[in-house]
Amino acid sequence: MPLNPNIKKVLVIGSGPIVIGQAAEFDYAGAQACRVLRDAGLNIVLVNSNPATIMTDKAMADEIYLEPLTAATVKRIIEKERPDSLLASLGGQTGLTIAMQLSKEGFLKKMGVSLIGTCEDAIDRAEDRELFKETMLSLGQPVIPSDIATDIDTALKIAEKIGFPVIIRPAFTLGGAGGGVAYNKDEFLTVARGGLDLSPITQILVEKYIYGWKEIEFEVMRDGAGNVITVCSMENFDPVGVHTGDSIVVAPAVTLSDKEYQMLRSASLDIITALGIEGGCNCQFALNPDTFEYAVIEVNPRVSRSSALASKATGYPIAKVATKIALGYTLDEIKNDVTGKTFACFEPALDYIVVKLPKWPFDKFVYAKRTLGTQMKATGEVMAIAPTFEMALMKAVRGAEIGLDTLNMPQLKEVNIEKQLKQTDDRRLFTVFEALKQGISIEEIHDITKIDEWFIAKLQKLADYEKQLEGGSLTNEMYLHGKQLGYTDAAIKRISGCEIENPRPAVYKMVDTCAAEFAAETPYFYSTYDKECEARETASNDKKIIVLGSGPIRIGQGIEFDYSSVHCVWTLKKMGYHVVIVNNNPETVSTDFDTADRLYFEPLTPEDVMNIINVEKPEGVVVAFGGQTAIKLTMFLDGMGVKILGTSAESIDMAEDRERFDELLERFDIKRPKGLTVMTADEAVSAAETLGFPVLLRPSYVIGGQNMIIAYTDDDIRRYMNIILMQKIDNPVLVDKYMMGRELEVDVISDGEDVLIPGVLEHIERAGIHSGDSIAVYPPQNTSDMLLEKIIDCSEKLALSLKTKGLINIQFLIYKNEIYVIEVNPRASRTVPYISKVSEVPMIDIATRVMQGARLRELGYGTGLYKPSPYVSVKVPVFSFEKLSDVNSLLGPEMKSTGEVLGIGKTLTEALFKGLTAAGFCLEKKHGGVFISVDKREHTPLLRLAKKFFDAGLTIYASPENTAMIQSLGIEPIAVEHKDIIPLLESDKIDYIVYTNSGDPKDIEDYMNIHRRAIQLSIACLTSLDTANSLADIILSRFNENNTELVDIGHLRTSRQKIKFIKMHGSGDDYIFFDNRSGEITCPESLSITLTDRHFGIGGDGIVLIENSSIADYKMRIFNSDGSEGKMAGNSIRCVGKYLYDNGLIQKKQFTIETASGIKELRVYLYGGKVRTVTVNVGKASLDSKLIPVSVGSETVIDTPVDIADGKYNITCVSVGNPHCVVFCDRIDNIDIEKIGPKFENAPIFPERINTEFVRIVDDRTLRMRVWERGNGETPACGTGACAAVVAAVESGHCLKGEDITVRVNGGELTVKYTDEAVYLTGNASLVYEGVIEY
Repeated sequence: MPLNPNIKKVLVIGSGPIVIGQAAEFDYAGAQACRVLRDAGLNIVLVNSNPATIMTDKAMADEIYLEPLTAATVKRIIEKERPDSLLASLGGQTGLTIAMQLSKEGFLKKMGVSLIGTCEDAIDRAEDRELFKETMLSLGQPVIPSDIATDIDTALKIAEKIGFPVIIRPAFTLGGAGGGVAYNKDEFLTVARGGLDLSPITQILVEKYIYGWKEIEFEVMRDGAGNVITVCSMENFDPVGVHTGDSIVVAPAVTLSDKEYQMLRSASLDIITALGIEGGCNCQFALNPDTFEYAVIEVNPRVSRSSALASKATGYPIAKVATKIALGYTLDEIKNDVTGKTFACFEPALDYIVVKLPKWPFDKFVYAKRTLGTQMKATGEVMAIAPTFEMALMKAVRGAEIGLDTLNMPQLKEVNIEKQLKQTDDRRLFTVFEALKQGISIEEIHDITKIDEWFIAKLQKLADYEKQLEGGSLTNEMYLHGKQLGYTDAAIKRISGCEIENPRPAVYKMVDTCAAEFAAETPYFYSTYDKECEARETASNDKKIIVLGSGPIRIGQGIEFDYSSVHCVWTLKKMGYHVVIVNNNPETVSTDFDTADRLYFEPLTPEDVMNIINVEKPEGVVVAFGGQTAIKLTMFLDGMGVKILGTSAESIDMAEDRERFDELLERFDIKRPKGLTVMTADEAVSAAETLGFPVLLRPSYVIGGQNMIIAYTDDDIRRYMNIILMQKIDNPVLVDKYMMGRELEVDVISDGEDVLIPGVLEHIERAGIHSGDSIAVYPPQNTSDMLLEKIIDCSEKLALSLKTKGLINIQFLIYKNEIYVIEVNPRASRTVPYISKVSEVPMIDIATRVMQGARLRELGYGTGLYKPSPYVSVKVPVFSFEKLSDVNSLLGPEMKSTGEVLGIGKTLTEALFKGLTAAGFCLEKKHGGVFISVDKREHTPLLRLAKKFFDAGLTIYASPENTAMIQSLGIEPIAVEHKDIIPLLESDKIDYIVYTNSGDPKDIEDYMNIHRRAIQLSIACLTSLDTANSLADIILSRFNENNTELVDIGHLRTSRQKIKFIKMHGSGDDYIFFDNRSGEITCPESLSITLTDRHFGIGGDGIVLIENSSIADYKMRIFNSDGSEGKMAGNSIRCVGKYLYDNGLIQKKQFTIETASGIKELRVYLYGGKVRTVTVNVGKASLDSKLIPVSVGSETVIDTPVDIADGKYNITCVSVGNPHCVVFCDRIDNIDIEKIGPKFENAPIFPERINTEFVRIVDDRTLRMRVWERGNGETPACGTGACAAVVAAVESGHCLKGEDITVRVNGGELTVKYTDEAVYLTGNASLVYEGVIEY
């Protein structure tokens, strides 16, 4: 148990989807934290929206909510689960921001939840720019000249006072989002506005730009007793000004003098102590390279990206130690798992060099600016370990999968290298190397780039070696020297032009955290080229398998492949194998030191992998779970005689090779879009003419649809082919006929004889949007069973004919009710984690066992299509365009999303609402406007979309061309000229933009400008009409963050529940009643929305739960049709009385019912032995404004004039269990209640919304009433509304107190008596029918 006895149930907040600035490092950290909490015997509640993570596996927590990471949702989970503690420091900026919001609101205190680990005050002082600056100055720690601004005018004054250039740093954002360097006023205004818009507290720091200073980081730890240590120092290759996530990073720091190191180390320890941080902390410094002057840049009071790098670089598990500290342990009580002997209070010491190299997405965004600055752009990173910087750097470069195995970048041969040196971009390392090869001196390069001479000198060594190699001779000494510098045999052979006579095998050293002072117990290796091999010395003779990982995270190949690799390792270990994993990504669970039996932190290249195989001598190698990174090694390994486990290399090649695969499809008469292969622009144009426009163009053998487009004209084709041919791609380009149909994809597990299909995914967006960028639905909702049967049949035939042993992913297209196969991937796909979690089929576990010879029929999940889930789940893509604001974000066949979230609900609409909310869409209309600009090719679907937005109450703004089309519907949109679009966005009238265009470069440029401003203003941009239609459906639905079902995926229903219901009404006010004494209905809010729909549900004004009560005979809970919970309902409570008496649950004629507005007394009247009439003592009426509540500045509101919706009304406000506003008028039947009702309901003077009655005085004993109920709209009757109407009539002098007053409503008549003690309501209660629903 933890040392803190108050901790029993912990809520852990994850970091959500993978985005630039917040990637897989938090899955790694979160998984470590959950394991620590589980080992401590605690109950773990986890909330995270990312289905692709290990962290959200059943084994990691007791309750797992794949729900939107918003404050509203986390509040509901806390109310449901009642944790005593909250751990937020492992969920990145997302988790930290939510925790701080709940703390500042007082919600955590109210619920008795304690923040464990770092406290609120410490977080505030580190994250809030102003408090941070004050804290540093109070410590005597220097900070860069700066000041805080919360508006643009103040910010500009600060900048002008400090002097340009300046850096803008927004508060509480991740990855430097919204920040940047400004060299003049115009640049400053652009960046500052964006920073203010993106900061959740609208605050930026304007800071002097200290160009040329070094950037140094220290990862430090502190426990609750005040013990502090330094885990790791790190140094950026680039000077200050490049985000550390975009810089090459070296650990430990290599260019500092001992005095500089000790100075910054002491400062780090002083800072973490003064802030009172408990756990891990990252301190970033700027250091003047010419003096001992330094300044604190920022402090991250949480586990960060750098924490993951420091953990993997040192073997010190920072997240694990931080979690134990949060539980109350001190550093001297926490054992170091790597050595097994030392404790966490020992500072790691390294006898090797670690280099981190970022992985950028510019291969996806050809036209994007490659410039690097304070806003991060990298999607992932690789890490390399070696005895020297040169060797580590070379390993990192070839491991980054950028097509290079040396620092020679061919594109730089043809540029002005001195001019290129002045560009700070992703090619900077290679530019420096090329400059050295061209004879530019180290000093000149340093003067231009401000990169430390030490690094440049190391690159000079590499350049000198290559020059020596180019001499045409290769001695053994030269060869060995090259290996020790990090060159592969292939590179040495290519540069020298010589054969290698005596290839040198790599040897492996073990990471031990203590520079060999203590032996390591965890086999965690890196390669080098000296004599001793610690891997061979410790190699096991057990049956052994190597699993290849997926390398760096990039668009098209993300965390989902690490999920698959890790599950494969775990299953093989359970099967008794000794498992070795090879990967070079420091952010992942797969590279945690205790995931596999042995870990090699090495590049995933042929030579590097083969060296490991020669040491380990495995039974076989698994390539199926490492994405394209591992798959592309298949043919090489097979050629080297290495056994490929699972699907053979031959079968993989058949699936990847177009001609061979086409032959296979023809054998089974399975259709595929017609296509041709081409090598030149002319051939491509000719192919398009043969096939007919539009056509889809793509290179063969790609990741994530890289370099794919849909071409509509010859110009489109020539423009595309020019780009492709410039990249010197060797493989042919594929030209396919483009069909605008609906896509589905199927993940199949095959053992060679049978297949298991865990689920079929249906895409919402039409073909042409990459599958990774499309919303995917499981199980399919809009595909006929007849077509599904054909898809299952095709999937079985293809999997078996390809001799699949394990997983295969097949993508289908339905076009004009015909099925076409688009492509087949003979490996784990990005959908595996998602389907595994929602279908509860452990796909990787089964596939791994099948690969090792198990039969599907023996594994307990059957064969064929697995039974569908009773839930609907949607996978929604998430993009990082706020970090890449100058890229073309129009969706198409090339993948652009960086991550994904899950939405799970009873219906497609509920699941979509949750999915889009989790993806960051604001689905509550703030301004009520949508701007539409749709290309002429899509005018027909535009009309359906415009009608939906109009029905949802949105004001439609449109381009002139679209305006004319929409007017044909009888809708009058507001036409917006092109020059007025951005001013419109800035006018606070727009919530959403729907934009498609022809693909013309000018149109794309226009859209990029619009999109850039929309991002800054947090306006959602949709570039697919299918996505926009889904959005419109959600807006039309009644879902919000407070009425969806909270689904614990650790305890999913396995089938739809059957629940009895009773439909009853009182005076036409109909509700659906459930006997919920057993408590089986846990989310009535969501259930009410579904069942009250009069077309697709039972139909009613709401649902009522009848439950047990400890203070009355029974309890009633009422939920409106929008899912909101009501306090009382006079008509419904009468029906509850009838149900209880008629069903023998109560025998007396007078009894009590507990409601949300107190205990109510009922008296039933019988007719023919059944209850037909009921009188309810509604309780005492309240006219107190504060209790209703109504904000008009008086104690009571009786016949008071107010302005509502541009009209003047005299109102009387009453509470009779529910709040009511009564308006007396003569012609109530002429009132447009659908228009005026919502205006009253949501008027600012009613902070909790209001029910509104429009009443005509017939005589002193009779009233006529229409009612608008909050959450329901107009209803035939409202019991408490009738009571309120009588109270108002009496108080206004129209009727007498103590008399029976008849209230005529659309559904009948009610009798109300108002006395000083109470209000009595009498009316009918009628049974309509009984039934059973599936839930």
